[in-house]
Amino acid sequence: MSLLAITREVSPSITNCEVSFQARDPIDVAKAIAQHQAYEECLAEASLEVVSLPAEPDLPDSVFVEDAAVVFDEIAVVPNMGAVSRRPEAQILAKTLKHYRRLTFLAEPATLDGGDVLRAGRRIFVGLSQRTNRAGFEQLRDWLTAYDYDVRPVEVKACLHLKSACSYLGNNTMLANRDWVEPGALSGFHLLDVPESEPAGANVLLINDLLIMPASFPRTRALLEERGYRVRAVDVSELQKAEAGVTCCSLIFDHMEDHAPQPRSS
Repeated sequence: MSLLAITREVSPSITNCEVSFQARDPIDVAKAIAQHQAYEECLAEASLEVVSLPAEPDLPDSVFVEDAAVVFDEIAVVPNMGAVSRRPEAQILAKTLKHYRRLTFLAEPATLDGGDVLRAGRRIFVGLSQRTNRAGFEQLRDWLTAYDYDVRPVEVKACLHLKSACSYLGNNTMLANRDWVEPGALSGFHLLDVPESEPAGANVLLINDLLIMPASFPRTRALLEERGYRVRAVDVSELQKAEAGVTCCSLIFDHMEDHAPQPRSS
């Protein structure tokens, strides 16, 4: 198996993106495109096979492919996304994912964004946020428990997604902003707190032993490096104006040549 990263080019209409927790700031589209290309190069340099999909001009947020699906070794779950304007993204992405995984679909009244789903081994945390409701959590849980995943809800506040508030660093450790996430739901993990001056710094992307993170959080980077993590910082400043992080711009999973595992018998 090898790691595959699905990405999508920046939409020319990204300036019309959904914004929920920060003031709208004009986005330089050309700069956003260049930053995204550098991000893809970073993934390739980390030995990922990058599959870059074409831009969707009518879908401003479509560069954020992580929200439009949740992929496991066994299945890919296509959600009913929390923002109505974004729901076509999931249906379009499913056309690509069907070549890699068996698909299953969440149904109303469930809403779920992939940015609210955090994996730490066989434990899956699902953020209850403005984009993901309890029905979304319950439907995802029902699908995944058949494959022996432990799926747990986490209350999210003051930010867009669970992964805006915390990320898994490996070795039973989470990088977290405790003001944005219910820390009790993460019991059993060591919580590494982001600096108070960088509340949005908790979104990092773990690839093998490398952490990819935004260049705009130098104190968080220093904190991680002091603790022995290998860090690569990338400039995603224009994408951050759309409430983006480094996880949401790619959908990363094992490229399995054989058929995916089957669910356990009941």
